[in-house]
Amino acid sequence: MLKKILLILFLLFNFFSIIYLIAPTPSLPDLPHSIKSDLPGDTVQIPNVSAYFTNLSRTEVINFYKANYNGLFRIQLNHPPEKAKEVIIDTIPSYYFEEFYLPFKESLYINGFEWESDVFTKPEKRVKNQLIYQDILYKSKITIRTFPVPVYQRLIAFFVIEISLISIALLYRSFYRKKS
Repeated sequence: MLKKILLILFLLFNFFSIIYLIAPTPSLPDLPHSIKSDLPGDTVQIPNVSAYFTNLSRTEVINFYKANYNGLFRIQLNHPPEKAKEVIIDTIPSYYFEEFYLPFKESLYINGFEWESDVFTKPEKRVKNQLIYQDILYKSKITIRTFPVPVYQRLIAFFVIEISLISIALLYRSFYRKKS
């Protein structure tokens, strides 16, 4: 009887896991009250990157993506700004760098640069970092990059991990029985 219950739970877990893994990731609308950048490096030069010039605050930007990039098990991570140089491009200026992570599915990185708050530039020299795009001065530039995982890779990773955990459990069980 216990084996049947465990088998049913295992099958249900796999069924819901597969549904989660094949469900599409959220599509992101453009950042509101912002102008989408067409500068080199902000379009097709770097895969899955887009950038926006805006006067929105960090809280407003993060709340927008939090509301529009939702999913089961979403994890929000706050990274040091220096990591943006590793993830997006090594010349990107950064004031904050956050990630929304959907396990096994996708990561969305949000890099924000606010020229007035640049901690790497002395306050009297920050004016040289002004964000002027199409003759308009903006408070910040937001660059986002996604790292999607194809469905087949999601499923392979899930089943490899599941088989590995089952194998470890069975090995531990057989080792424990031999000792007794």
